[in-house]
Amino acid sequence: MEIQKDTYRTLAKPSEVILYKDRKSKFYGYAFPINNESEVKPIIDGLRKQHHTAGHVCYAWQLGTTSISYRANDDGEPNNSAGMPIYGQIKAFELTNVLVAIPRIFGGTKLGVGGLIQAYKTAAQLALENASVITKTIEAAFLVTFDYSEMDKVMRIVKQQHLDVVAQKMELHCELEVRCRKGLEKKVFLLFDELQHVNILRK
Repeated sequence: MEIQKDTYRTLAKPSEVILYKDRKSKFYGYAFPINNESEVKPIIDGLRKQHHTAGHVCYAWQLGTTSISYRANDDGEPNNSAGMPIYGQIKAFELTNVLVAIPRIFGGTKLGVGGLIQAYKTAAQLALENASVITKTIEAAFLVTFDYSEMDKVMRIVKQQHLDVVAQKMELHCELEVRCRKGLEKKVFLLFDELQHVNILRK
């Protein structure tokens, strides 16, 4: 049986800021763990206030594990000279549920598109090297319903498969909410589904 990938890499916490300089332009690199797109704007707005002399706050983010969404924003820099180089580093570090943002303070010398690509890429790389990367497990959740007389059979599977019991209601008619690693989802579903008088639903 093929076991699908059930872990992903993300950040434990926001990184400490790094500073990268190129011909007197300053690039401040930040990396943040995020869980949804609505978290992005408040973070970017906060960085604009913090770096009020920055002409650009360029960023990229990626969200999701099975279904991936992402965005790369050049914030007024030449097309694809900032957001995509930043996003390229998120992919290079194999991260998701992460936002990397880089405020730039212009130093008086134009870097050209090639120079900008290199500078934003380097600042993003340094920010992620400075971040604390963790591996998280993707979980599957089930609701198992059964009569009290089936309790021993159900609990045997829970114990053998090392399932996490999230919630339980033990009466004449019982309910268990259990979780397992995503890679074991099919196996666990089939084990419960094969039991008579036991119903299982994916949550």
